[in-house]
Amino acid sequence: MAAEIQPKALTRKPVLLSKVEGSQDVVSMAAIVPKEDGVISVSEDRTVRVWLKRESGQYWPSIYHAMPCKYFGMFILYLLCLFVFLLDFPAHQGRVMMILFVLEMEWVLSTGQDKQFTWHCSESGQRLGGYRTSAGACGLQFDVETRHVFIGDHSGQVTILKLEQENCSLVTTFKGHTGGVTALCWDPVQRVLFSGSSDHSIIMWDIGGRKGTAIELQGHNDKVQCLSYAPHTRQLISCGADGGIVIWNMDVERQETPEWLDSDSCQKCDQPFFWNFKQMWDSKKIGLRQHHCRKCGKAVCGKCSSKRSSIPLMGFEFEVRVCDSCHESITDEERAPTATFHDSKHNIVHVHFDATRGWLLTSGTDKIIKVRLRRLL
Repeated sequence: MAAEIQPKALTRKPVLLSKVEGSQDVVSMAAIVPKEDGVISVSEDRTVRVWLKRESGQYWPSIYHAMPCKYFGMFILYLLCLFVFLLDFPAHQGRVMMILFVLEMEWVLSTGQDKQFTWHCSESGQRLGGYRTSAGACGLQFDVETRHVFIGDHSGQVTILKLEQENCSLVTTFKGHTGGVTALCWDPVQRVLFSGSSDHSIIMWDIGGRKGTAIELQGHNDKVQCLSYAPHTRQLISCGADGGIVIWNMDVERQETPEWLDSDSCQKCDQPFFWNFKQMWDSKKIGLRQHHCRKCGKAVCGKCSSKRSSIPLMGFEFEVRVCDSCHESITDEERAPTATFHDSKHNIVHVHFDATRGWLLTSGTDKIIKVRLRRLL
């Protein structure tokens, strides 16, 4: 008998290279030092540490500095230099949640728990403008070419603003998450925005191509904590509170999930749902609970949707409810996974991917930084 042909893996399994241990509190942000065998970390204990690898193979803190405030921004500029930037001018009335430094404009963009988005001149510290968001924001991305800023907040909304030197205008808002937005990632080449949420999902907003297209990615069992994108291979890296690292192949033609249809009775067998009192009385039948097929969106009863299936091209890497007719139409090829799953063995709060070396860095609530070899194919 011929050996069974196994499907080709989408990516190679990440190999753990090193652990960086010694932080006294949760490492809220960490990154690989460009062109050096080192790591810089920002911790909740108000410290900045630069860890350099010694001959023993272990990382030791070569630079240690305690900052006067509890939260600050860290920026890595790929010009053989590394800067840690501390806002020493008034910016927010509450904790600063996210900061971006735009080198091309010499702007500092920030969001805070005070529901304010602001941008300042990095040279003078002058406040250039601001915008009040609907809730505190944790996601922030910027497109240099168009000067659009993307803000994801705790209400689950993504706000897009057009920034000028001293004013801004609202472009639009995206609403698709049922939980707060926890992370944003922007691909300036394909002009695609990714948003991760506490509702365990990721949405891909196709801004530059088919405008209005929103594609869901379901691959985590807990809230999505952070996102990173490798544009040269078109792969998205998502990390969650479930400890999972998911590598998504975005170089495939994905499909939007259908809108759920409303109906008073099952759209397959016409049995009434439990709120349809008239039809229950007329047919002398007890109403059934309503479900929805994830593939066609039709309202169906449990008997007509007894099957489960993964639908990777719709973003469902796990098995979900589908109606019986849709289950029969899904082929084995359509069930082929478009993502790989890896266990980081810690609750990840931040991720950084160095594409030049293929290193994937994660920091977690366990105060440990892990460096992996992550060769994307």
